[in-house]
Order: sequence, then structure tokens, then C-alpha cells
Amino acid sequence: MAPDEEPPNGGYGWVCTVAGAVSIAHSWGFNSAYAVFLAYYLDNGSFKGASQLDYAFVGSLSLTATCMVSPIATAVTHRFGIRKTMLIGTILETASLLCASAASRIWHLFLTQGVLFGVGMGMLFIPVASVVPQWFTTKRSLAAGISVSGAGIGGLVYSLATEAAIRNLGLAWTFRVLGILAFTVNTTCVLLIKDRNHRRSNRACQHNQERTDKSKPNVAMDLGLFRNGNFLLLIGFGVFTIFGYFILIFSLAHYGTEIGLTPSHASLISALDSVGRVTIAGVTTFLAGVICLSVWVNAQNFGVLIFFAIAAGLVAGNFWATIAPLVAEVLGIEKVPSGMNLVWLSIVVPSTFSQPIALVLTEATGSFLASQLFVGFMYIAASVCLGWLFLRTRLRTRVGPV
Repeated sequence: MAPDEEPPNGGYGWVCTVAGAVSIAHSWGFNSAYAVFLAYYLDNGSFKGASQLDYAFVGSLSLTATCMVSPIATAVTHRFGIRKTMLIGTILETASLLCASAASRIWHLFLTQGVLFGVGMGMLFIPVASVVPQWFTTKRSLAAGISVSGAGIGGLVYSLATEAAIRNLGLAWTFRVLGILAFTVNTTCVLLIKDRNHRRSNRACQHNQERTDKSKPNVAMDLGLFRNGNFLLLIGFGVFTIFGYFILIFSLAHYGTEIGLTPSHASLISALDSVGRVTIAGVTTFLAGVICLSVWVNAQNFGVLIFFAIAAGLVAGNFWATIAPLVAEVLGIEKVPSGMNLVWLSIVVPSTFSQPIALVLTEATGSFLASQLFVGFMYIAASVCLGWLFLRTRLRTRVGPV
């Protein structure tokens, strides 16, 4: 490898990492704030003729669109670079929020706060995820943790800010303010981030043509990976976790109002929940399930719900920080792009139907208990997948392939 190809393991990479974290805060953080929007919609019946299930599908559609567009975002990033892909995401996200401010029918929200926002979020999130490996070697985990933390910080800030904005400015102007912030902050992040790999590739395109050709399969979706039992366990981990995760983050604000908390207290609960390898991921996932089953079902006042939100926030979102390293460990670094594309597509169904399932369970039973139990058991099932993966990998190291 030529000297200029060696990652500097820091330097300007830290600027890219922080810029990536800020961008994630203004995409995933905004998405976490949908818990506050959902509580407002459900309490006020904001759109004539819309049912509770309709409102649940708005948030679900944004997650579905993010997962569905992820392979496209990967390919666009590979072809055109991080900056251009993020700029597309910035424009789409901004347009979604500004258009949502003019929504007068529920299907307007489906298209704006749902699909369009999700596509923009995916076009922002996927490029950011590819920044860290370009600049770091031994410090990749630290840098990755900093970048992913933007989702928790953004969720904390914008869950509180959204509730205050809706209360003082109204729904339409809340969307407009968020749209202006999305454009200003994400554009700044795009200008700060340097696509080191893409620039180097452009300078040495002819010299690296053979390497580029060999790397193309990494971007595609290799369906043969589904024959890998360990990878299927990772898929199970993802599916079960996402079923529980999005119910958790989207339901807490509504649950808070249901037990008599004020909208400000309910938004604080949602905000605190947003803060956040095989063995560690499995243990934290199991703990998330136990906390849901033991604490959330008994949370009937502000203090207990605060404790639950903080405890769950520390462990419930571990999927996002651990899935890429787990895929690399199971498949090898060269198959990470293909494996991650399949992971994103595999969580489309739970992303789409998790919150609607929660609302149906709540309506059918007349309480949140069924939804709470569902979330807890989903996390337990996800931890079983990782426990099984741990046993398989440990057995492989002792007796050979299984």
C-alpha cells in the first residue's frame, strides 16, 4: 500500500467524525422526535379522518424508506462520493419537513414526514457510516461510537425542543424550524466532511481499476450469504431487536400522557430514552428485555418512568452500534457492504409494522401491558439469537466448522 493510502488514524478524521455525529443528530435525532409528534397527533386528532393506526404508519414509513434506500445510498456513495450523496439527503430531508408543514390530509404526512423524510435520512446516514473507516485504524471503534452518539444526543435535544416548539409555535412552524435547521446544519456538515477514499480513487483511477473491479461485488447484495447460519442469527438479532426498539422509542411519550404526565414530562421521558461484540451485544440486549418486563410494566409515575427511560436508553439501542462490527466478525471485512445491505433490507418489515402492532395490541386489550410484554420478549428473542451465535462460534474454534 502506498504511503498516501495509509489511514492517518486521526487528524482531520476527528473533524469528519464530529461532523458525522452532528449530521446523524439532525436526521436520526429528528426521527426520534417523532415520538413527540405521535403523542400530539393521538391526543389532538390533528388530521380529519385519520386513525391511530394511520399516525403509527407515518413513523413506520420513514423507517421503511430508510432501510429500503440504504443499498441505493451505498451504491451512490461508492460511485459519486460521500459529499454528493449527503447533499441529496439534505435536500430531501429539508423538503420533507417544509412540505409536511403544509400537510392537511394524513396521506400528505405519509409522503412527507414518512417516505420523503426516510429517503433523505438514509442518504445521510449511510455515507456517514462510511467516513470512519477511511480515517482510522486502531481508533475506529472510538470514532464510530462518537459518530453514532449523534442519534442519542439529537433524540435528547429534539424530543424536548419539538414539544416546546409545538406548544409555542404550532405544528406547522415546528416543521418549518426543523426544516431550516436540517438544511443549515447538514449542509455545514457536508462541507466539513472529506471523502478521502473517493478523492484518492479519482487521482489514481487508472492505477486502481483492477482493485475497483474486484470490490464491486462488495456493494451488491450477495444472497448466498443467507446460507451462512451465523449470518442468519445476526438477521434474527436485527429483526427481533427492531420490533422492540421502535415500539419503545415511539411509545414512551404517549405512554407518559396515558398515565397522567404532562406533555413536557412525556417528551422528557422520550428524550432520555434516546441517550444511549457478540457477548456484549447479547448481554445488553437481554438486559433491555428484562428492564422492559420488570420496570416498564410497573412504571406508573414520573420517577419510575424516568429511571426506565435512562436504563433502557443505555442498552436498548445497542443494535446500531454493534451490528457493523458483528457483520465484520461473522462475514469478514470484505463482505461487510453486502452483508449490511441485507441487514437493512431484513429490518424493513419490523420497521414498518412494529408501531402499528403496538397500537393494535393496546387497542385490543385496553392497556399498554400487551405492547410492553411484546417489546420485552422481542429483546429476549434477539439475545437468544446472539447467545446461539456465541455458542456456534465458540464451538467452531474448538472442533472446526459446524
